[in-house]
Amino acid sequence: MRYLHTMVRVSNLEASLHFYCNVLGMKEARRYENEAGRFTLVFLAPETDLANVHNQSAPALELTYNWDPEEYTGGRNFGHLAYEVDNIYDYCAHLMAQGIVINRPPRCGRMAFIKSPDGISIELLQKGEALAPAEPWQSMENTGSW
Repeated sequence: MRYLHTMVRVSNLEASLHFYCNVLGMKEARRYENEAGRFTLVFLAPETDLANVHNQSAPALELTYNWDPEEYTGGRNFGHLAYEVDNIYDYCAHLMAQGIVINRPPRCGRMAFIKSPDGISIELLQKGEALAPAEPWQSMENTGSW
């Protein structure tokens, strides 16, 4: 058995691609449009995993966009996606500059949570050891749920 991908349904493909690619920095690995089934699949990966996704040795994030409008609720029951970042403080500052709410700030220098446009929780984890606690993160309150 081998882990292949995580699929999340998105209600607005353009907004989701902006979030995952332009804000988080992921890259599109491949795309599949099915006119008969009326859906589009877009597979994404961090740039460091892109080559491995192409040769199928690393998993991808699959965004599924159904062309006919559909309401998706309960993104929290999915759990979350998790990504490692080089510097959690710098990455969270970058996200805030893009207008992204940090739902659970990285007070401990190790972990933060944000949400996608469809309410999918995304955990951000510091690569290696936790960074020393620092402001403004250490005193920042949680916002909403994650």
